[in-house]
Amino acid sequence: MTTPSRTDERSPALHAADSHDMIRVHGARENNLKDVGIEIPKRRLTVFTGVSGSGKSSLVFDTVAAESQRLINETYSTFVQGFMPNLPRPEVDLLDGLTTAIIIDQQPMGSDPRSTVGTATDANAMLRILFSRLGQPYVGPPNAFSFNVATVRASGAITVDKGSKSKAEKATFTRVGGMCPECEGRGQVTDFDLTQLYDDAKSLAEGALTIPGYTMEGWYGRIFMGSGFLDPDKPIRDYTGEELDALLHKEATRVKVDGVNVTYEGLIPRIRKSFLSKDREAMQPHIRAFVDRAITFTDCPACGGTRLSEAARSSKIGGVGIADACAMQISDLAAWVRGLDEPSVAPLVANLADTLDSFVEIGLGYLSLNRPSGTLSGGEAQRIKMIRHLGSSLTDVTYVFDEPTIGLHPHDIQRMNDLLLRLRDKGNTVLVVEHKPELIAIADHVVDLGPGAGSDGGTVCFEGTVGGLRASATTTGRHLDDRVGLKEEVRTPSGALEVRGADAHNLRGVDVDVPLGVLVAVTGVAGSGKSSLIHGSVAGRDGVVAVDQSAIRGSRRSNPATYSGLLEPVRKAFAKANGVKPALFSANSEGACPECKGAGVVYTELGVMASVAVTCEECEGRRFQAAVLEYRLGGRDISEVLEMSVSEAEAFFGSGEARTPAAHRILRRLDDVGLGYLHLGQPLTTLSGGERQRLKLATRMGEKGGVYILDEPTTGLHLADVEQLLGLLDRLVDAGKSVIVIEHHQAVMAHADWIIDLGPGAGHDGGRVVFEGAPAGLVAARSTLTGEHLADYVKG
Repeated sequence: MTTPSRTDERSPALHAADSHDMIRVHGARENNLKDVGIEIPKRRLTVFTGVSGSGKSSLVFDTVAAESQRLINETYSTFVQGFMPNLPRPEVDLLDGLTTAIIIDQQPMGSDPRSTVGTATDANAMLRILFSRLGQPYVGPPNAFSFNVATVRASGAITVDKGSKSKAEKATFTRVGGMCPECEGRGQVTDFDLTQLYDDAKSLAEGALTIPGYTMEGWYGRIFMGSGFLDPDKPIRDYTGEELDALLHKEATRVKVDGVNVTYEGLIPRIRKSFLSKDREAMQPHIRAFVDRAITFTDCPACGGTRLSEAARSSKIGGVGIADACAMQISDLAAWVRGLDEPSVAPLVANLADTLDSFVEIGLGYLSLNRPSGTLSGGEAQRIKMIRHLGSSLTDVTYVFDEPTIGLHPHDIQRMNDLLLRLRDKGNTVLVVEHKPELIAIADHVVDLGPGAGSDGGTVCFEGTVGGLRASATTTGRHLDDRVGLKEEVRTPSGALEVRGADAHNLRGVDVDVPLGVLVAVTGVAGSGKSSLIHGSVAGRDGVVAVDQSAIRGSRRSNPATYSGLLEPVRKAFAKANGVKPALFSANSEGACPECKGAGVVYTELGVMASVAVTCEECEGRRFQAAVLEYRLGGRDISEVLEMSVSEAEAFFGSGEARTPAAHRILRRLDDVGLGYLHLGQPLTTLSGGERQRLKLATRMGEKGGVYILDEPTTGLHLADVEQLLGLLDRLVDAGKSVIVIEHHQAVMAHADWIIDLGPGAGHDGGRVVFEGAPAGLVAARSTLTGEHLADYVKG
């Protein structure tokens, strides 16, 4: 091997190419940013801090990362751009020095019931190839092991051109798939409770159908009434067997109703397509309630819940089938794969083993590849997205993370820190939006936004080192070393919820009494069984209100007023005060501006380029008809009310002419969770992750119940806001409620009256109660990982 000779010449002091060592942002005005100008060092770890709603995500995701992605998309041809999402240019004067941005956010991985941890990563694809090469007996190519591919057979005549002649030949086509034909690859079959679908004492004309959305005035009802297959005036209990089969099971058939060609389909196949094609967590609340009430899900008897055909299950490597491999804990599967000694597939085995090791390294070794991706928490989904980047050879890339410590026990945060530093040390720029002091401490550069949230934020309060932040007078700097001490006296339980023999997922026949009338913290490393215990054995009981981590979905028409249910009593108050219909005071109904349809802006589509949004000239962005704005309540019209902040509206609806107790109660809850600065009409799409979490918490707190379950309520909360959350939890308990909090934050643990700690590890190393008692006992014993970290925390 020869190496080229080189002349050792002295290089200039600074090459022109080396001068681009900063990402420069000038005049950023996205959402609540106020002409922000900063310089972000490249190939360093920069952490963005500030209270929830201060503008961190607007600067990092909606400005820097969004513009990088937009510019990359513009490098493709206009034909390709036509198939890509149109990204508008952020509101910013200058962005310079950008590199390719890879965004690793908290968005759920998707709620398709066919999606699993294995299919969402490369692991399943590599396993299928492995079994197609080594599995005995041989059953087919990789698709033969895929539960998303059905076996298809076809035969018929084809025309073959041979020279100047054409000849018809018979051809047969077969595609071998691994899908279980009974459950169609879903792993579960459904059983319908017919009493929840219709009232058999009524006829269709009398409104017999009790399925959400199936009114006789709507299209579904008109199709059933006018199909000709059913007598609309006969009670369903009097139907013949043929009529009942047509109502419930008839396959899709074209019929003419009211002169329109439509498709008639029985209730059960229609429900399967419209409701059950989505993951349960992605359903609207009333649809989810109906599905829970009317449909029972059980493991498919044909495949045992594996989703695979009999042939795919029969092929094994050393006695292990692909269904067995996907059901293994990933840490165990990695060891099994590394034990395969077959030179013909050595590169594949090495690649698969590296991917599985990445799961373990990132703290997800307790998962299995057959875990549905819709059941993953936001933190787990974010860490799975990291896996494909850990071994990447790319450098000079900008990695953007949104609170990567979400869902992580203090024991696991050091591992996350090491991964972020590895990405940086490979020559990448790492931008992290974060609240945890443990991660802020490793930053090379810190940008603190604030000073407040919403309209009170949007400015840079501090730029510099962690030491400089700690010495600064900013909100983050003052609270960086905050510690919550253990209570001197804890509350006495008023009773207990008994859990006996809990065995969901990795739980090992857990018996525990969850105290009532106190603040209970359920702790343990990620994957230790906390959610399995509480959501599996406590949630769902009468009087229990569970606030989980599922995402709030909302369009630009959704806002805090609509999501929280506030708009309903407000509309009724306006209608009563002015003697008109409530629907006039909805921008999505009769009161909408006819020009912009209640959106407030008019969108112009420009093909492959971003749509242009212009404020509606008719309503001047107020979304309502001019006639509606003449109606007033307490001297304000409906558009002025929606421009109010929560705090303003709380005072407005709390007394005087506009006094509306129902609205005031909702506003007080919003203020209690720290959202007093939000505007009632602010689109949900502009809210940060932490703001959405607290909006959901405030809304669910309005439900009647004696026990509240909160799943990591500190998600997205700044250090300064944790104290307010603890005050809210105390008020709930003092009002006679029982509060159970699944939490990793040491401040919540220290403030609890009782701790149930699960572990000692994750996956099959967890699933047991390793401590239950007062926090002081856990600190004194230091017998668990949680106890060690809590003891270090309270000592400061």
